[in-house]
Amino acid sequence: MTRFISTAKGSSCSIAVTLLLAAAPALANEGHDLTFAGDGTFFGPHGGQAIQVAVFDVVAGEVVATEEGQVGSNEPPAFSFTFPGVLEEGKLYDVHYWIDSNFGGGSEGSCDPVNVDHQWRVALTDITEPVSLEVAHDPSVQAPVCTSFEE
Repeated sequence: MTRFISTAKGSSCSIAVTLLLAAAPALANEGHDLTFAGDGTFFGPHGGQAIQVAVFDVVAGEVVATEEGQVGSNEPPAFSFTFPGVLEEGKLYDVHYWIDSNFGGGSEGSCDPVNVDHQWRVALTDITEPVSLEVAHDPSVQAPVCTSFEE
């Protein structure tokens, strides 16, 4: 941001102030990092399968960041994603993620219904510092999240 200040006397002073202000960095509202990981309980049912993760701003109703990768098959964590500076204090977020498991059918590369591709939603509230979240495989708490991954 450049602000111009003029004075009634002496243009050299106003030039120096203008140059000083132009060189100053703008203050940014930096967010907190999110590290999201899955523990070893994902190995058996999902080792080697594709996973997609989205950070969803609940109030705005929009995805603010996405990542994709593959579930590991032997060394914890089964997966891990880092979203630098994505979380802002005072906002509500969900982490949406799905694994392209295609149990009993489905299409590879497409987010299919919950009974075909495993899907979850995890709420993040009271953001005041970086968040490190590790989840376990629990098919009983699935939630449909495919709309977060539509283009």
